[in-house]
Amino acid sequence: MGLFYTDAFLRMLRNKVNINKIISVLNLETRYDKEFLRFRCPLCYQFHTATNLKTNLARCFDCQANFNPIDLVMAVTRFNFIDSVEFLKKYILSQKTER
Repeated sequence: MGLFYTDAFLRMLRNKVNINKIISVLNLETRYDKEFLRFRCPLCYQFHTATNLKTNLARCFDCQANFNPIDLVMAVTRFNFIDSVEFLKKYILSQKTER
């Protein structure tokens, strides 16, 4: 039987794993434009992007893609959903051991 993740765990990954930190972990090229973090979109490769820390989402205004942390890992790494969740799970565990 496959891996099972609770709704609460998936919601936590989506809402609590800081999208800006995931952009950094994934080594996406970034720029700062005034107070906004811009990143190179993994789909269209443009910089017309922004993150919203209140919603923990990233958006590309050129290709209209929206990314939560799971979506972003999937887009950059080409991992499937389960592998992307495992990637973020390992990231969370590594952050806990660094403290």
